[in-house]
Amino acid sequence: MRLFQIGLLCLLLLLQYKLWFAHNGVKDYTRLQTAVTKHQKLNEQLIKRNKLLEADIKDLKTGLEGVEERARNELGLIKPGETFFRLLPNKNTYKE
Repeated sequence: MRLFQIGLLCLLLLLQYKLWFAHNGVKDYTRLQTAVTKHQKLNEQLIKRNKLLEADIKDLKTGLEGVEERARNELGLIKPGETFFRLLPNKNTYKE
């Protein structure tokens, strides 16, 4: 009977070792779970970026307002007869 109990104890220890430290054990599970979470967050960011780009493309295809806005912001377009004012923030304004 004593030999049977020692055998069961050894089997239990072996199974616990495999559960915690072996390939596909708890350690691998937690590592993979954190990797999946990280990739899901990255996918959410990329989906938001893609939606913004898609809306930007749709706006540029449908109307000239989007093209004009982009030309004004990125290329500094000024229409004939317009006056351009550039306002710079005061350096003393941002003191902490």
